[in-house]
Amino acid sequence: METIYTKNAPDAIGPYSQAKVTMGLVFTSGQIAINPATGAVEATDIKGQTTQVCENLKAVLEAAGSSLDKAVKTVCFLADMGDFAAFNEVYGTYFTSKPARSCVAVKTLPKNVLVEVEVIAEA
Repeated sequence: METIYTKNAPDAIGPYSQAKVTMGLVFTSGQIAINPATGAVEATDIKGQTTQVCENLKAVLEAAGSSLDKAVKTVCFLADMGDFAAFNEVYGTYFTSKPARSCVAVKTLPKNVLVEVEVIAEA
């Protein structure tokens, strides 16, 4: 098993890694809208936060030798299902291969962000 780390995605804010690679698959931790350059959540709207989340996932997958196009499954967490359409609008521009997906509403996300996404991808 290989642990993945890149400075192009936010550092973990708890006892976990950005991703693990095992048996030909990359398992990312959930990414939130932290800008890795500043360490802060800068976007306040769902589209801006989704963009940052997808950029973070892209960086982690690339560090693992993978890509968004190799995504097999995503799990998406939204703080408000009212943001579903706007989230999909941005998400669809990144995940063009249309991986399998679950999307659920949650009460609260870390740092009170609006969205979190995790990915399983081919290595």
